[in-house]
Amino acid sequence: MELYDSTIREILGRVEANSPRSWPYEPGGAWPDNGANELVLGRDAAFELGGGNLPASNCTCVTTDGSLVPEDRIILVGQDLGALRADTPFARIVLLHVNSISGDDQEAFRTIRDMEFVKYHVFPQGYMMRVSPENGREQVRVSRQAVKRGISFRNIGDSFIRKYKENKLIDHACVIFVTGGRELCKELADTGKKVDAITLTLNHIMDGLATDCSVCSFKPVCDEIDGLKELHFKKGAKPMNI
Repeated sequence: MELYDSTIREILGRVEANSPRSWPYEPGGAWPDNGANELVLGRDAAFELGGGNLPASNCTCVTTDGSLVPEDRIILVGQDLGALRADTPFARIVLLHVNSISGDDQEAFRTIRDMEFVKYHVFPQGYMMRVSPENGREQVRVSRQAVKRGISFRNIGDSFIRKYKENKLIDHACVIFVTGGRELCKELADTGKKVDAITLTLNHIMDGLATDCSVCSFKPVCDEIDGLKELHFKKGAKPMNI
């Protein structure tokens, strides 16, 4: 049972169809980190990623299938930070290949959530992220000073991957950035909502709530994602395979 694998394949298919650029991970290329979120005022901003009513999303997918995330990599679809001149639609997607997660189902689920929350612990200088867990939006305000200093998505991707690599359970991380393509970013935002629905359903299952599918609001998700319903009724019987 690989709960996120079909979604990962869907994401990679969409990305690869849009002539992406990519770079290998280089720890030394990470952008300087503030250690805390920096306030970038509107008057100091060059532009916003996902600003205003533009599409803006992020999501994290975890897999134990090494063929889906075979190496540490940064991928970009659209314009890089130095080429942008105005606010733009935006999506950031993280794909993680993890080794076997031990422990019971609840411990495994907490481990997955800890990996997802890495996004709250990366603070690049001049790159102010505002994440809304309620609607899956991620907006970024980039300072003019950071643009002058040469900030790029490759630098930011290196920063994220460096943080992910602190977790010994993560073998490889792929960070995908998308700018400019409104329709593609809207599609990826919808995909992000699907990923959130899977994670929320896992949370529901781990909490041991009612197993009467006829009255469960998560039934549509279980029906779509192979293995969720099986996990619901066999929770705790064996370690969870994500």
